[in-house]
Amino acid sequence: MKKLALAAGILLNLYSYKAQDTIQSRNLKEDLALINPNFQTKEQASFFKKDWVKKSVAPTILFAAAAATWGEKENIREVRNRYLPNFKMKYDDYLQYAPAITVYGLKLAGVKGRNNLGRATLSYATSLAIMGILVNSIKYTSKVERPDGSKNNSFPSGHAAMAFTNASFLHKEYGMVNPAYSIAGYGSATLTGLGRNLNNRHWVPDILAGAGIGIISTELGYFFIDKIYKNKGDNLSLLSKIEGNDYPSFLSLKMGTALGTTNFLKESELDDKKQIGFEGGLEGAYFFSKKWGVGADVSFSSFPIKAQRITFDDDQDFGEHTIKTQSMGFLGAGIGPYFSHEFSDKWQLTLKATAGYSATASGKVFVKGDGIDAPNHELQIARYKPKPGFRWNTGASMTYKFNPGLGLTFYTDYNQINSTIRYSFSDDIKESEELDQELNHLIAKEKINYITLGLRLTAYF
Repeated sequence: MKKLALAAGILLNLYSYKAQDTIQSRNLKEDLALINPNFQTKEQASFFKKDWVKKSVAPTILFAAAAATWGEKENIREVRNRYLPNFKMKYDDYLQYAPAITVYGLKLAGVKGRNNLGRATLSYATSLAIMGILVNSIKYTSKVERPDGSKNNSFPSGHAAMAFTNASFLHKEYGMVNPAYSIAGYGSATLTGLGRNLNNRHWVPDILAGAGIGIISTELGYFFIDKIYKNKGDNLSLLSKIEGNDYPSFLSLKMGTALGTTNFLKESELDDKKQIGFEGGLEGAYFFSKKWGVGADVSFSSFPIKAQRITFDDDQDFGEHTIKTQSMGFLGAGIGPYFSHEFSDKWQLTLKATAGYSATASGKVFVKGDGIDAPNHELQIARYKPKPGFRWNTGASMTYKFNPGLGLTFYTDYNQINSTIRYSFSDDIKESEELDQELNHLIAKEKINYITLGLRLTAYF
């Protein structure tokens, strides 16, 4: 009888809505649900809102980045060999396990996560099994030589896969409790991958592919175990009550292309073209409101310098020679105000202006020619040493949010550095007092201006 009365009331409401041409579908769904608790409305989610699409975005980006950097892996290693040739710190052997240890430490301390201890362990073990099968089957099929030449099992990185499996495990269990757990987990995984590269054990594509495998393995592990338990977690009803402050504070990993707008060594006459390089780094900001915050970035950029042809006096035939200058590298950091504007729950604009410090790496200058009897037909003639300088940076970015905690950001920045470079020439020149006085005290003031275009993987907290 009560259901009949409720149905009659619904029909009267529908009649009234039609008369006013203002049907409210949400109330209709609620009323139908009251009549039949098993009633469910089926709404077709858009492609980018589908659960499997959102979960595959990060691994897809990492696999694409691995493919994109494959042809540049030797050049990227050359940057490492130039700036940190003797780097040997084995922290990556231990840091890869830190996120998983954190999960079990929190559970033993009684902190509620997505799942209870037993189910979390089962999901983790399944993830590790999937990761191990993927990594080892690819390793011993591709047989890529390690950069240090020790073995032919470089691709993909097992350390990176383990680190990102563990980071995803921490994110799954405690990311809903506090996004800081996710940021810490993925941050430690990133440092693990960086350590594999700096220790000359892996190429950059190895690390990127390993990271992608680690993330997708955890997603698959949880997918299968959730199917067995027929839900997505033991404590989701409890965790759903936890809410953030809705401020757009974030931490991101960025990589992009750097386009010179000036000739970096114009005054030194070693560069006659604007150069194209790459940039990578970290960026983050803490917002005090929905609009304003303060942020900082640490980034490294490198630019190759095109060799310059030189000619000698007409009566001296030394053949064709070129002046070759090692690439210029900039390690910069800055801090300043950030402004954010949300166009919708998916699209967000961010503007910034920062000021800080930039250190420029020293380099060498060679003369190269077929007639030079030296390794690679190159003879070093000078070294250059830039002084650290002031750097200011301004930029804009647009983020598409896959969910409230993760987004993909397209960014563009403008950087300006005023650099003073001192040149020191070879000992042979020092033997001539006149040349030594003229050349070994050579100082050039260069304007380093460049624009970066790239992508950031952005985590909000």
